Amino acid sequence: MKSIIGAYLIDAPFSALNNRGIDPRASNENEIATKTINSPEGVRPYVSAQALRYWWRQVLRTKFNWNCSPVEKIKNNQAVTEADPIIYDDDDIFGYMSARKIEVEGKKKTENVTVTRVSPLKCSPLIGLPIRVTSDFGVMNRDFEGDPVLYNHQFYSNILKGIFALDLGAAGTFTSINKAGSKNLSDDLVQRCEAEGMVVGDNPKRYVIPIDLKKKRVTDTIAALKYLSGGAMLTLHLTDVTPKIIILSTLNGGNNIFMNVFPHRNYEQGLIDLDALYTVLEDYRDDLLSGVYIGILPGFGTENEKELLQFKAPEGVDLTVTSPVKAIEGFIQEISNNDALFEA
Repeated sequence: MKSIIGAYLIDAPFSALNNRGIDPRASNENEIATKTINSPEGVRPYVSAQALRYWWRQVLRTKFNWNCSPVEKIKNNQAVTEADPIIYDDDDIFGYMSARKIEVEGKKKTENVTVTRVSPLKCSPLIGLPIRVTSDFGVMNRDFEGDPVLYNHQFYSNILKGIFALDLGAAGTFTSINKAGSKNLSDDLVQRCEAEGMVVGDNPKRYVIPIDLKKKRVTDTIAALKYLSGGAMLTLHLTDVTPKIIILSTLNGGNNIFMNVFPHRNYEQGLIDLDALYTVLEDYRDDLLSGVYIGILPGFGTENEKELLQFKAPEGVDLTVTSPVKAIEGFIQEISNNDALFEA
């Protein structure tokens, strides 16, 4: 398995990026609660992976002109995409599950057809440090007489951590094996792929899009991090959710080795644990398939982050430390010139 792996920090100095509706425990019946998770260290705010992926997909749709699959609601509790990863970029990278009834050709009956695709792009929720959220009091009394409408909403100041992995072997590659997660294509799509000569291998058959299209989908996905935007309460808080620190590389494997490079409990010793960074680079240097790119926004973090500029990677590891945008662009440029990473 060849994977792009990344870890990043988002600055949320006054934010309510992902909310869970009315808080029934609040003293004010009109209080909107932010999403939090309990941990041994305390209560942490978080942004769900579903919300994050929605932001990511929207950037790809609007900024990179992705052809995104239309969604059809077929039952009260079920909605499906077209499940066509050949035509639709997001069906390829973000995956799908689609169960439909179709007419059987030449017969007056229908049958259930289910196709599924595990997303090549895996990502964690964005998790913050343990805090106590703030409840902000507000009123609505514009243009009407009588008592104002009272409401509260919760927000916080925090730094949120996230990781992701993008499976380069799975991106742009599909199977039609009759088992859960492996029947990616309907029979008509299989016929189309066969007719267009998109077959690779024999046992099992794999269907692969052209390498230039695959490369575009992969690099667009990483480039979208430069423009990541979204979140709740933007009218009142306007949080910039682009990464302020990011680490990127390509690994011969699927685990994200950078998961614990950002301390999980506190940042008193800095935002990046340089000892942990050195250790994982040394332990996995033979599995790195590209250079390691670290981007950090000047002025973000503590005094300890200045040590990153003098950090010496283990011998044999090509490390670049620059700004977040330049790190993303440099990484994309390197992998774009290495077709072997994208070969099925």
